[in-house]
Amino acid sequence: MKRIVFILALTLCLHPHAVSAQTPAPKPPPSTLKGVLLEQLHTTHDVKDWFVPGNIAVEGLTAEQARWTDGKGNHSVGQLTYHLVFWNKEMLAKFKDEKVKTFSGNNDETFNNFNAEQWSALVKEFNQGMTDWEKAVEAADDKTLAKGASLIAHIGTHNAYHIGQIIFVRKEQGSWNPEKGVK
Repeated sequence: MKRIVFILALTLCLHPHAVSAQTPAPKPPPSTLKGVLLEQLHTTHDVKDWFVPGNIAVEGLTAEQARWTDGKGNHSVGQLTYHLVFWNKEMLAKFKDEKVKTFSGNNDETFNNFNAEQWSALVKEFNQGMTDWEKAVEAADDKTLAKGASLIAHIGTHNAYHIGQIIFVRKEQGSWNPEKGVK
């Protein structure tokens, strides 16, 4: 047994890449404002990092599951997704200096206009809206990014907050698969 341990240790000393070759090197953090903002948008959309991204959080639900609430006044996954789509669209239009829809100011409307029949389309709209954000940031010049950086950072934070709620609702409902990232 001692001989096997010795040979293994010697092999690792002589071939340090034998172990590290199977483990990918950590990705360096972004070094530009554009890189940081894109990383934040992607981690709330389609890149698993510190938490589950939005596309995984909403995938695999039926319309009925998306409509489910706990009966305690908390929002459904569908309502939370509708809210994210609403604000991501509104703020992207603002970032791009486009005309924004008239909004009554009642934030409840950004949750409560969800209906289960629109679930599949809403999931697509969420993903498209996030892709549109990523493309807009990618195409923006440094001056535009500097002007909009706080807005974009808030979008990322807002998305992360509600994605956490979506996962929590799914866990409460029993529709969350912990193998997707949150035990």
